Amino acid sequence: MIPVFDGHNDILLRLLRAPDRRAAIWLTGEGRGHLDLPRMKLGGFAGGFFAIYIPSPVAHDAPDFETMMDHPPFSLPLPELIGHEAAQPVALAMAAHLLWMERASEGRFKVCRTVAELRACLAGGVIAGIMHMEGAEAIDPGLDALYAFHAMGLRSLGPVWSRPTIFGHGVPFAFPSSPDTGPGLTEAGKDLIRACNELKIMVDLSHLNEKGFNDVAKISDAPLVATHSNAHDVTPSSRNLTDRQLAMIRESNGMVGLNFATVFLRPDGRKSPDMGWDPVLRHLDHLLANLGEDRVGLGSDFDGATLPQGIGDVTGLPNLVAAMRAHGYGEPLLHKICHENWLALLERTWGA
Repeated sequence: MIPVFDGHNDILLRLLRAPDRRAAIWLTGEGRGHLDLPRMKLGGFAGGFFAIYIPSPVAHDAPDFETMMDHPPFSLPLPELIGHEAAQPVALAMAAHLLWMERASEGRFKVCRTVAELRACLAGGVIAGIMHMEGAEAIDPGLDALYAFHAMGLRSLGPVWSRPTIFGHGVPFAFPSSPDTGPGLTEAGKDLIRACNELKIMVDLSHLNEKGFNDVAKISDAPLVATHSNAHDVTPSSRNLTDRQLAMIRESNGMVGLNFATVFLRPDGRKSPDMGWDPVLRHLDHLLANLGEDRVGLGSDFDGATLPQGIGDVTGLPNLVAAMRAHGYGEPLLHKICHENWLALLERTWGA
């Protein structure tokens, strides 16, 4: 079984919503969600980026977004901005859950801060975790909290989720739609990118709109990375990357992790899990053609999305690998996509 290093998951949100059950959720599993420690081992999950994400309040009269996303076309309204005063306690709780996961696992899981630690975990069969922030709501305008979270282990950050922050603008969930949906980074956002470069925090472009993407490309001295995004040419969702964006990522020697979310995979834009492997392989083929074999990985969105029925949860990773193998991907390419490319990208971003 080829080990898989993954670009994005949301298990910390599950722990945030049920802290009294976190031991059952993480250590033994409850038969719910996509991830837990036993199923990670079964599925060959070797490590990945664990997202700190601030959920938006849901109004009692909110539309049925799930139904809307299964009946394109759709364009969901962007949630309101959340200030750092409200976001920081939530982000701290999620960071604490990640550090608890390390302690509670008794050597089976480690929060990693260097590539050397990641490689040691991979070699020793220990699941590796990277503290990631999906949306920088918890970071104050003066960026003091960025340095505090970095000291806690933060090594990857996306300036936005799909709502505005004081740093920039996310794309709405919309199909069909271009990612060119609003203005670029604010001045505070440009300062955030420079500070991330200084601290060697990887900047994640998933969820950022096109003008913000362009601004990061102008400012950043690091490879351009989208941890969980797909090809707009195959599925014209606002969340997916155009060929122009893919070319910019390739030129920076960056990387894209394939998102397993059905709504970003299916050419018809529907959310239904009732789909075969063809859309998944079409996206992978397109990413490989535009980025090259050294710049494509996996970015599942486990515990944050509806997945194809062939994957289901983390134990379905071998099914995906088998589908890629049957499609004609050789063993060296499979190892690159499954974990080698992520480790090499982080060496280019963090240093050895």
